[in-house]
Amino acid sequence: MGKGQSNDGDFDVTKFGAMPNTEIFQALTDAWKAACGSTSQSQVLIPQGAYKLSKIQLTGPCKSHIQIQLQGILQAPVDLVGDNWISFQNIDQFTLTGQGVFDGQGKIAWGKNDCNKNPNCAKLPINVRFDYIKNSIVSDITSKDSKSFHFNVLGCKNLTFKHVNINAPQDSPNTDGIHIGRSVGINVINTKIGTGDDCISLGDGSQQVTITNVTCAPGHGISVGSLGRYVGETPVQGVRAKNCTLINTTNGVRIKTRPSSPSFGVASDIHFEDIIMVNVINPLVIDQEYCPWNQCDKKNPSKVKISNVSFINIRGTAANTLAVSFVCSSQFPCEDIEVTDINLTYNGSGGPISSMCKNVKPKVSGVQNPHICPSRAPSPSFAPSPFIIA
Repeated sequence: MGKGQSNDGDFDVTKFGAMPNTEIFQALTDAWKAACGSTSQSQVLIPQGAYKLSKIQLTGPCKSHIQIQLQGILQAPVDLVGDNWISFQNIDQFTLTGQGVFDGQGKIAWGKNDCNKNPNCAKLPINVRFDYIKNSIVSDITSKDSKSFHFNVLGCKNLTFKHVNINAPQDSPNTDGIHIGRSVGINVINTKIGTGDDCISLGDGSQQVTITNVTCAPGHGISVGSLGRYVGETPVQGVRAKNCTLINTTNGVRIKTRPSSPSFGVASDIHFEDIIMVNVINPLVIDQEYCPWNQCDKKNPSKVKISNVSFINIRGTAANTLAVSFVCSSQFPCEDIEVTDINLTYNGSGGPISSMCKNVKPKVSGVQNPHICPSRAPSPSFAPSPFIIA
């Protein structure tokens, strides 16, 4: 047996020199290297206790299935800068599990976030990145107080998140729970997310994404986009969110694209079904004039084509009279938008609850509360904009 290896294939970081309340970068690096090089199934164990961990990159390919069992608390440096804290790269058949916590210690960093005023603001670290991971599972762990996104998924295939907990205060900026981009076959199941930005956000190239039994409270909702910001974005296709609950969020389910897109884009085959809204400000949204902090050029319409989208059996309460807002591109109007059995009530005074449409004619059936898109859409010159939060 190699250093730190037990009979059952465990590589315990404490056998590599890790001790609670101390920096464990080297111990974790060594344990990972040993486990990754094992020709049989192996596990890196981080036992109970709090451990300090500086920026680390754990890479494959590994020789066999590898698992990290996180039972303790990993603490990021308070003053950490850069794109990410912990990065997993180029691994097939990987499991990250345990009852442990990734603690990004982001409170001080949030106070330094000036992206609402500075388009060239400094990047803050993502808690955990998954780059080019295949056939893998993330389960049961917690991400807390990330300085930026909690989990970032890029170039992955067949990756599942289940029974994951994500926690950050409502006022923590840019702390998306799970951000997915250029990945295929991503599943988010039975997960609870409370954060200061999108609970789940899907960037370009997100395909065959399933979101099931997710609770978002608080946050900015479940979002496709924003799209149309960069040249050469690849299509978003095959997104299904079902049996989800959104509580006290600024948005419910939405698709957002930017005006003046530098190139053409596609968002299609996107379906939201069996969704419960509880005191949600903007429950149903398509926004092709999305322009956070007015840091974009609004002169030209979005070039992202949205089609084959459905909103089915969505019910609950809205915190805004305008509960359904579909604002599509004048150059590429939305097509094949289905709205079925929408039953939302406004829980404030000054109603009634309402909807609006621009550059779209949805196919409507079943319950309509509010009445979906009156026959005459509001004129663009006075159409209200419900988007107060990015």
